[in-house]
Amino acid sequence: MFSKAKTKSSPSSPALSVPPRNEAPKAAPLVQPARKASSVPSIISADLRIEGNLFSDGDLQIDGVVQGDISTNSLTLGEGAEVNGTIRADSVRICGTVNGKVEAKSVTLAKTALLNGDVVHETLAVEAGASIDGHLRRMEIPVQEPVADPVKPDPLNKLDAKSPLSPKETAPAE
Repeated sequence: MFSKAKTKSSPSSPALSVPPRNEAPKAAPLVQPARKASSVPSIISADLRIEGNLFSDGDLQIDGVVQGDISTNSLTLGEGAEVNGTIRADSVRICGTVNGKVEAKSVTLAKTALLNGDVVHETLAVEAGASIDGHLRRMEIPVQEPVADPVKPDPLNKLDAKSPLSPKETAPAE
């Protein structure tokens, strides 16, 4: 009556697999699937103040206050926004206040922008009314120089560094 009898599971009902009590449950893998960058920007609203650095692979819209550096793909600062730190991005549109350096491929300063710091850019657009107190510097794009063919030393040239005769020596007189 109280003995454990093995029961056969019927083919119509799925069998549940329960691990024995002495086996530890298997841990989930630590690797998370890659996330695609969203087309919707991350938003820091006007009533939010952040103290710390921000990093994003997508778009970021700031309407509040950030005390720290920002690194993102695309950044939009609203009219009431304030950033105290360095901004690094591919594209930046500033309508609010920035106290710090801005490094971006494309920088747009709206008429309500107030920038206290340097700007390093590839392209720059400044609307009438924007205020800038700092230096504007174009980003240096590395130029690859063509590889020159190796020059063979001229044995008749006395000034050639690879020549057996140095410039101070003269050829023996004949």
